[in-house]
Amino acid sequence: MLQENKRIKSANYVSNYDAIFACPICQSTMKVLESKSLICSNQHTFDFAKQGYINFTSYPVKTKYGKELFEARRKLITEGSFYKPLSHAIAKIINEHKGKTKETISILDTGCGEGSHLSNICDIVSSDSFKSVVGVGIDISKEGIMVASKSYSNKIWAVADLANTPFKNKQFDVILNILSPSNYAEFNRLLKTEGLVIKIVPQRGYLKELREYVFHKPEKQNYSNAETVERFNENFQFVDSLRLSYTMNLNKSLIQWLVEMTPLTWTATKERAKSFLNKDAAQITVDLEILIGKKTIK
Repeated sequence: MLQENKRIKSANYVSNYDAIFACPICQSTMKVLESKSLICSNQHTFDFAKQGYINFTSYPVKTKYGKELFEARRKLITEGSFYKPLSHAIAKIINEHKGKTKETISILDTGCGEGSHLSNICDIVSSDSFKSVVGVGIDISKEGIMVASKSYSNKIWAVADLANTPFKNKQFDVILNILSPSNYAEFNRLLKTEGLVIKIVPQRGYLKELREYVFHKPEKQNYSNAETVERFNENFQFVDSLRLSYTMNLNKSLIQWLVEMTPLTWTATKERAKSFLNKDAAQITVDLEILIGKKTIK
């Protein structure tokens, strides 16, 4: 019964915003019907899952990102406050650029994973600016979206392909792209005329202590995002870029969640990963670049 309530509550919430959707099959308009499905004008139907999310993909997608990884990431973010400075930095950017001019701010997180980044940022933006915030999170991983929809209510969660998102043109004030793949043509399509895209990329010091510990080769220990930054600047009107660097002191539980959450350990030897897991404490560097761009007007 609880799961049925979750499905109905989510459908009722989405019905307030169903005007943003376009069918990923035929691009026609969509409506929530009978508190259980999103249906387009050509009768293509997408049901709400019992956890409250919608799956817009027409085929199962296999990824290495499993439920355990997303649960570990959620704990690291919520209980460990690992990305708290990042959430506040992003919220500040949104409020500086959007807080004074809009009563409602719509935010799309592309590659949202288990939803903690989006939920935290929406909460901070709302509390700092007293604005109504509509948060929408999409990811290709069903496991991530399941965790998101179980954990965070009053958001729109969807399994969707970044190359074919289920939304009409010019629907979002802000697009977030946090440590995940991009589709810049789609971002420009979805942004409102004065919309912002905020992309987070790792800088050379990101998780350097973990990389240096689990990898022997120098090329695996270092990271460059020069090409990523260049591509971003080619696709959007440059607004600003900020460097965010800080260190976190992790206890044994936080170390375990970090190792479980990061793909860095996938290619490391089991011995090196296990050895890092056996530490009682560790200091870890978070080193990120925040890229801010505006929609390209053509």
